[in-house]
Amino acid sequence: MKQVQRVGAASALLLLEGWAAAKDRDALQKSYVFKNFSEAFAFMTRVALQAEKIDHHPEWTNIYNRVDVTLTTHDVKGVTERDVALASFMDQLA
Repeated sequence: MKQVQRVGAASALLLLEGWAAAKDRDALQKSYVFKNFSEAFAFMTRVALQAEKIDHHPEWTNIYNRVDVTLTTHDVKGVTERDVALASFMDQLA
């Protein structure tokens, strides 16, 4: 696997809209709200396929029409370009 560089949440936030830094660790967080459960689940399904493709998986929860996401790269204990790429993919999809 290619070595990933830690960029940190503060730097990543300069590239992303609507994301926030996690309070307790170097991670990015965002909530997406959809019209209903089916749309939220469809979003999660498409993100899951992309996550498998790039071998980088989100921490997330789903309650009805809301999907709460946390992104961090566990190997380096912080935000990397992989998190920025997955966040950008999610934003384009939503």
